[in-house]
Amino acid sequence: MRLSPKQILFGVVGILIIGFGVFFLVQNKGPEEPIVPVDTTPVASEPVVIGTSVQGRSIEATSYLSAQAGGTGDTHVLIVGGIHGGYEWNSVLLAYQMMDYLVANPGVIPANVTVTVIPSANPDGVFKIIGKEGRFTQADVPVNADESAGRFNANKVDLNRNFDCKWKSESMWRGNVVSAGTSAFSEPEARAIRDFVAKDKPVAAIFLHSQSNAVYASECEAGILPETRTLMTTYATAAGYPAVDVFDSYEITGDAEGWLASIGIPAVTVELSTHDTIEWDKNLAGLKAVLAHYAN
Repeated sequence: MRLSPKQILFGVVGILIIGFGVFFLVQNKGPEEPIVPVDTTPVASEPVVIGTSVQGRSIEATSYLSAQAGGTGDTHVLIVGGIHGGYEWNSVLLAYQMMDYLVANPGVIPANVTVTVIPSANPDGVFKIIGKEGRFTQADVPVNADESAGRFNANKVDLNRNFDCKWKSESMWRGNVVSAGTSAFSEPEARAIRDFVAKDKPVAAIFLHSQSNAVYASECEAGILPETRTLMTTYATAAGYPAVDVFDSYEITGDAEGWLASIGIPAVTVELSTHDTIEWDKNLAGLKAVLAHYAN
């Protein structure tokens, strides 16, 4: 079928109109939205229950990974608070503060490091003083409470005398004889830490305590490991605490740090200067220094 000149003219005009319309829309649709990649890397794990106390309360561990690209997280640093329960409740609060800081500042963790925090290693002892399950604040601590009653677990065992380093059934605390359990690792709280260490294989461990105002090295039968002294000096120098090789005020047997030394893992005891402060700025500086030390 042949088209008339008039039909051809209308067709050309229609094509031009459509073309100009498309050009106008393209020019006026505005700038394209940039494509932002979504970072799905988990920075903080969900809390993992690594064991339960004598009275059935959960002992939890939370791990924190670097936000830096290409991180492997294969160098594990362990932080433990509250092994002496309600007697050293401020060590639990310090551990929680460290956890909150790592969530808010994942960039402080080197790419090769994973930090795991066990904030409350003796939850029954904490509950005995605080009277509250889970997280608490300083406002929850009763005024004039006999905090020494919360030092032990529900079996009245001093958990930091229940580990397999020079273990004895009775040990000492400030001149008092205390129960160390019926055998090394007789208590479920100590076994939880033992089993977690066997699984996680940390390169270093920091135990939070109060109130001796120092950072202590650990040792067992073979003496202080060279890396333990480096860990102690690194934390103490940054935090402004005295660095002390040996706690010699009285004999201690069966402590967790000494047990770690016996299996070749450097461990230190960070002792806050009081029972009611966390000395955050000092301990944040210590934490940062340790993380930088274990960076590639």
